[in-house]
Amino acid sequence: MNEKSNGNQSSKATGVVDVERLFRAAEDEGALSAAGVAALHVIDLGAQIQAGLGVDVDDVQSSEVVLVTVMPDDSGSIRFMGNADAVRGGHNVVIETLVKSAQRDSILAHNRYLNGAVLYPYCPVTQAAKMTSSNYDPSLGTPLYDQAVVLLGTVIAKTQEFSGSGVPARSVTLIITDGADEGSRWAKAKDVRALVTDMHASEAHIVAAMGIDDARTPFREVFREMGIEDRWILTPGSDPGEIRRAFALFSQSAMRASASQGRATFSRAAAGGFGA
Repeated sequence: MNEKSNGNQSSKATGVVDVERLFRAAEDEGALSAAGVAALHVIDLGAQIQAGLGVDVDDVQSSEVVLVTVMPDDSGSIRFMGNADAVRGGHNVVIETLVKSAQRDSILAHNRYLNGAVLYPYCPVTQAAKMTSSNYDPSLGTPLYDQAVVLLGTVIAKTQEFSGSGVPARSVTLIITDGADEGSRWAKAKDVRALVTDMHASEAHIVAAMGIDDARTPFREVFREMGIEDRWILTPGSDPGEIRRAFALFSQSAMRASASQGRATFSRAAAGGFGA
């Protein structure tokens, strides 16, 4: 793979990927708008994004890749409402489904919790860690906008790293929360929306969201403000069975997207939403 021509910097050579150069390359290629660039530069996100990039592009032998990225809510209300086991189990169903798929060798997975801890950076889905009571203890807040920007910035950077090295890359991302934003310090819904809009325009990304009912948050309104389309919004009740079914629906959508051959087929899968 040749990263020299597009400004990518090999992590194998340096131990670090130059995130800023990836964003500049994405901007030069039209994958990032001025608004998207601004959203990624409200503060310096380099270290946070770096933590999620994971596997070096030269170590992935597939001729194309699909990035499956999840952000499980680790706020205290998940545990208070008795939904920690359902979220753990739902994530694990997604991984198990993708591991069984014929496309597993081309799928990379990444899990970053809503409060910023990385369970695993991008890695072959067969190596993705399961969520357990030892590594998932929901007890924090809901910095939804801040961390959505970090997560989507990571997706954009990793996609650019692959595409800049001659490997077509597509992505399927799921953001999970059981409440509206509380505690974001620097990002707003419009910043998330700028990134989601750019990702949709590229026709290489699906951004989905799951709002677990808390009896007061209008999740569809919240996610629409973040730029997420209705067809990619799930709103399960605060019930373990409903939550697991919602994760299963996402896993099926991710598997269909990973089976898509080429951008046109992927675009059709994206247009179908969860109802496809």
